[in-house]
This record gives sequence, C-alpha cells and structure tokens, in this order.
Amino acid sequence: MSRLIGGWIDRLGQVWVEGQITQLSRRPGAGVVFLTLRDPSHDISVSVTCFRQVFDEVADVVSEGARVVVLAKPEWYAPRGQLSLRVTEIRPVGIGELLARLERLKRSLASEGLFALERKKPLPFLPQLVGLVVGRASAAERDVLENARRRWPAVRFEVRNVAVQGVHAVPQVVRAVKELDALDEVDVIIVARGGGSVEDLLPFSDEEVVRTVAAARTPVVSAIGHEPDSPLLDLVADLRASTPTDAAKKVVPDVGEELERVRQLQGRGLRAVRGLLEREERGLAHALARPVFVHPQRMVETREDELEALLARSRRTLGHLLDRAESELEHTRARVVALSPAATLERGYAVLQRADGHVVRTSGEVAPGEELRARVAEGEFAVTVLEARSETGTDGHVPATKSL
Repeated sequence: MSRLIGGWIDRLGQVWVEGQITQLSRRPGAGVVFLTLRDPSHDISVSVTCFRQVFDEVADVVSEGARVVVLAKPEWYAPRGQLSLRVTEIRPVGIGELLARLERLKRSLASEGLFALERKKPLPFLPQLVGLVVGRASAAERDVLENARRRWPAVRFEVRNVAVQGVHAVPQVVRAVKELDALDEVDVIIVARGGGSVEDLLPFSDEEVVRTVAAARTPVVSAIGHEPDSPLLDLVADLRASTPTDAAKKVVPDVGEELERVRQLQGRGLRAVRGLLEREERGLAHALARPVFVHPQRMVETREDELEALLARSRRTLGHLLDRAESELEHTRARVVALSPAATLERGYAVLQRADGHVVRTSGEVAPGEELRARVAEGEFAVTVLEARSETGTDGHVPATKSL
C-alpha cells in the first residue's frame, strides 16, 4: 500500500506551498538544509529539504518563524510512510503582501457583519470570574492580574496560558477561548498580548481566531499590543482595549472610585431629601399662616351670617306665600259660602226630597198624597203633598202641603 501511495505521489508535479518555518537545520559542511513548514492556522506540519544553494539565496531574510512560499516536489518515504517536500525555490512573504491579505480578509469578514456594532455584547459591571488568554509568565499577564486586583481585590481569574506568536498561537488561542466560553461562571474573556511586530501579531488577525471570538456567547475584550496596533481581533471583539493594563481598567471597576461614587450618591440623596423636607416645611408654614388656619372660627361666623340671612329670606318668602294662600282661601271660602245651598236655606228656603233622596225641582215630579222630606236651614221635617199645580195659583200661593 505504501509503495502504491509513493507511486501516485511521484507522478505529481511541483506545487507552491505557503507556511511558517518552525525548525531550521543548517549543518556545517552539509549540502542539504532541513526545515519544518507549518500551517499557521492548523496543527499541520511537513518536513522540507532543499539544497544549500537554494536556501542561501534567501538566508539573509528567512529565519525560524518567517512565512515563506516554496516551490516543491512532494516525495513519499515508503518505509516510514512519511510525506516530505523537496524544495527548488523559496520566496519570503513580504509585509506588504501580508497587509494586503489582511485587508482582503477584513473586507470579507466585514461584509458578513462580524464587525457590526449591533453584535457587540455589553460587559458586566462587576464580573465574578474573568477568563484570561495570555502568554505564560508574560508582562501582559502580570499587568492584567495586578491592575485588576489592585482595583477590585475580590476579582477571580481563570487563566489559559497559550503561545501568542508562532505556528502554535492560533490553535492554542482558539482552544482557550472555546474552553473559557464553555464555562458558565466566566463573565468576560480577555485576550491579551504585549506589543510586537506585524508578523508577531498575525495570529490575532487569523480568520479562525476572528470567527471563534465572533461565535463566543461570553463578551470578549481584545488587548493586543499597544495603541497603534490594530489586529482584526480588535474589530470583532465586544470591546477593544489599547493595552493589557487598559483592559484590566475597563473590565474591573475600581473599588475606591465606586466607594467614592456611592458616597457622592449618598450625599446627593441626603441633599435631595433635606431640600424636599425644607420645601414641604415652607409650604406647610405658608399654609398654616393663611387666615383660615389662624382664625378658623371666622369661616364658621361667615357661614353663620350667611345661614341667618338665608333663614330670614326663607321665612319672608314662606310668610308671603302663606299670606297669599290665606287671602286666596278667604276669597274662595266667601265664594263657596255665597254659592252654598245652606246660605239659600238661611234666607228661608227649603229643599224637598222624595223618599229616594231625589230633589224635587218641578211640581210635575210629585203626586197628591206623596210624602216628601223638607230640609230647612236648621233641620228637616216631613210633608204631605195635598195638591200639585204647575203654575202659581190665582192667589199667588204655592201648592199646599201638610206637615207631618
């Protein structure tokens, strides 16, 4: 099987391969130079060999850690099953080309919205546990830890030491960020590194690192290099700090400043309460100084006068109404008396009624011998009809009746 693979690889032509030199062996007197070429973004490396004269052409500008592009023929060593490259040309990757690549990558990531402001997550006011991705025993680690604890002694850190330059930087940073993001108790993550050249800071502009930070659910603070340095990590992070010390100041509040702010707020609160009480006291004093509170009986006296006036008015009105009603009643009474049958009876008239109570109005309503009842002004008596005539007799007398 190994021979079959070797036969297939031998039929391949030369290929251009880009990578970073991690190991360089130039043995004195040897005509061959041995290198190890590594992918800066992935944990993949391959052995490279070239003749000394090929390497001597770029020896002044190429060393360990440099990025190069090589033209090589793949070779397969069957006994070990190992792939290597036989290089015929080496070209260093210049800073100009690196910056152009970064600019193209920046535009590509920006078009996806990874740098948009609406994606930025707010930092917690007081993180209980801070994740720190930093180089081991580095000045950046010391600056972050010391400044943060000086500002808030109770703050805790979960530190992940990683390579911050070279071929191992990208996979280690990616792994550390993912590990810290998976911890629920981590409130914020700081990715910190001291200053360096553009080549040294390249791992923090790597596409995999940028996408890992963009996908993190925990807020991430970028503190790479110094103020002029601007890797792509600064653009995708939720907050960019100019230095590791600045990151500590922005992530952790200063206990002294917060206590002073609390004292100021307490003072403002007390002044506000006192001002409110004084204003209310003045308002209460003004209210108590009003006549209605100084002489409250005046209001009763005023109402008493008004009540008496209303009572007198009502009495006069009622008296007038009663007088008018009495006068009308007297007039009505006089009319009733004048028109009453009793008044007629008082003048000597009588009312004749039949047995059924019917009043006799004409002589034709009675018959001789019929008994009638005569009502006079003071009493009544029975009478008997002797004769009934329709008109007055020749002597001018009314029909004769007999008293019972």
